[in-house]
Amino acid sequence: MKRILLLLVLITAVTTSFGQCSICTKTASQIGEEAGKGFNAGVLYLAAMPFAIIVYIAYNWRKNEQKTNS
Repeated sequence: MKRILLLLVLITAVTTSFGQCSICTKTASQIGEEAGKGFNAGVLYLAAMPFAIIVYIAYNWRKNEQKTNS
């Protein structure tokens, strides 16, 4: 679980990665470099929450499965 959480944090912490579709990339390039970086960070921030929820559900599911198998 710690490995998955660490991987999730590392992926979302990289603000230099591009987390947007082609339309959003075009929009971000038109509004300027600083605003584009903020736009990228916002997209990555919004994408992190569904992944965190999925990890939470998977962790609880695995924990409950281990209890029933023991």
